[in-house]
Amino acid sequence: MVVDPTDKTLPQGDSVSNNQYTRYLKEKYNINVIVDWTAATGNDYKQKVSLSIASGKLPDGMVVDDRSFMTKAASSGLLYDITDLFQQYASSQVKQIMDSTEGRAMENASYKGRMVSLPNITVDTDGVHVMWIRKDWLDKLNLPVPKTLSDIEKTAQAFIDNHMGGDKTIGIAGPSKNTFPYATFLVSSNNLGGFDPVFGAMDAYPGYWLDNGDGTVTYGTLTENTKKTLALLADWYKKGLIDPEVGTRDNVGDPINANQAGIFFGPWWSGGYGNGDSFKNDPTANWQAYPVYSDDGKWNVHMKTTGSTYTLISKKAKPDVAKAIIIMNNALVRDEATFDVSVAVGWYPLRNVMAAANETEYEYNELLKVLKGETNPEDYNQPNSLYKLMYADAKKVKNVIKPPYDDLNVGNFDMTNFGDFQRMYSLMIGDRPYATIPIDKKVYSVTYNQTPTMETKWANLKKMEDETVLKIILGQAPIDSFDKFVKDWKAQGGDEITAEVAELLKK
Repeated sequence: MVVDPTDKTLPQGDSVSNNQYTRYLKEKYNINVIVDWTAATGNDYKQKVSLSIASGKLPDGMVVDDRSFMTKAASSGLLYDITDLFQQYASSQVKQIMDSTEGRAMENASYKGRMVSLPNITVDTDGVHVMWIRKDWLDKLNLPVPKTLSDIEKTAQAFIDNHMGGDKTIGIAGPSKNTFPYATFLVSSNNLGGFDPVFGAMDAYPGYWLDNGDGTVTYGTLTENTKKTLALLADWYKKGLIDPEVGTRDNVGDPINANQAGIFFGPWWSGGYGNGDSFKNDPTANWQAYPVYSDDGKWNVHMKTTGSTYTLISKKAKPDVAKAIIIMNNALVRDEATFDVSVAVGWYPLRNVMAAANETEYEYNELLKVLKGETNPEDYNQPNSLYKLMYADAKKVKNVIKPPYDDLNVGNFDMTNFGDFQRMYSLMIGDRPYATIPIDKKVYSVTYNQTPTMETKWANLKKMEDETVLKIILGQAPIDSFDKFVKDWKAQGGDEITAEVAELLKK
């Protein structure tokens, strides 16, 4: 399993295989968890997973964060066919959540028509990235909330000029070396620190396969709007508005948590869960979430797939082990809200989130009703509910959020129980834009999966794309190098892959 080496939330004496979750599994289900190996978050874990698949030596279960790992293991005959076991042992709650995706989750979890993994199902908002900004800094400078890209440029410059975060003030934080400037069709959500809203405001959707409406498709990175956005980001970087260590930092959150950065982009949870140390270092840090609009006032977003992680079960696992892993998934979906939230969920073996697609906006609206006295927490006491965390959240919300409720800011939140604070802040501030503001344009990728040719040629094409995009933003390559990249991309397998995606569109 993956372990964050910087996380200090595990109580003394506990370990990856002996903690509140593993003890619960032992007590309730007689499931004994043994952790074969751990690796650090990011590339370390990916490399270990790749090695396991390449050597054919999979642990009984592991969670991977890229569907290509699942398909590679499946095509090598390494995965357990759980099609029948899932129907027999998955809980009604899990099946209901699966059904809420209208077949997309099952398609994601399957290979050649057979279910070979437990799919992650996350809320739609994980793929809708917003602008997080220090509203307290805006207020001190008497500045309005920026709406367009030109507004953001002026605001970032003002933050720097006025040293709002000290001498090392960063206007706009950016992706670390382990993240990327935008989400892609294969990793379509939770892109912390990327520039996704900037691209959306330019009507650009790099990394996505776009339906042209005439039976043809275009890879979004190749478009003229993507080129224009890269030129803008390169200009921002040259002007010093973007973190000078973009693309090389170990952790995108470092300048954000140190309260040196005024703006960053990310999903709903990134301004509560993602920047917790920012509030610990400055309890008045009033991070607020807003859409980024095009010059003509449109909010354009790319939409994610159903989920981006997968629980793999080794073909060599005993039937009882395969059953146990399905039961572990049932239990976590139902009971995760009952655990001590001060312990990071990263310590739970084989944790793979399953949530209804509209859970966050449902909770935003219902929690507001609880706060205003229109409903009571007990109204949500519905065992095995599709909205599995609602009852627990409804019981906590009034302990965390104080009136007035009409325009919530950091001053309304009690941070005493920090885990509860982070969740409520993410829900009630981070999801507020998506829950309350209509989106003008939602863009879905034609596919979120690999085609046959991608299995041999995508790694090279993706490497070429990554290097070109980053070099242009950092000023290490001129914007004209984009045209050569497009030509090379098409020649080195891109045209072939585009034809395959077009065939998927016809089907």
